[in-house]
Amino acid sequence: MLALVLAALDDDKAEDVVAIPLAGKSSFADHMVVASGRSSRQVSAMSEKLMDRVKEKIGQTPRAEGRETGDWVLIDCGDIIVHLFRPEVREFYQLEKMWQDLPATR
Repeated sequence: MLALVLAALDDDKAEDVVAIPLAGKSSFADHMVVASGRSSRQVSAMSEKLMDRVKEKIGQTPRAEGRETGDWVLIDCGDIIVHLFRPEVREFYQLEKMWQDLPATR
């Protein structure tokens, strides 16, 4: 599934894609993927296409939040959580810094 998510984001020209392993750090997912789009429109389009690809793979539409505005879209793909941002919003929250430096707990 991680390969599918990364390929979909690459196809849609996502920028600054970061995959963060969460195994041993979190119980809600194995990976977190953070990526940027150049505009709200691109972020929304990337989220729609990614959701379509995941639905084809697993037979269920993943849950998503934030598609209406396209500033920050969260997509729950089961064992993979995807965050798609506009660059300004990503810089403000710096989400990947919070998770990359977290030590393993298990």
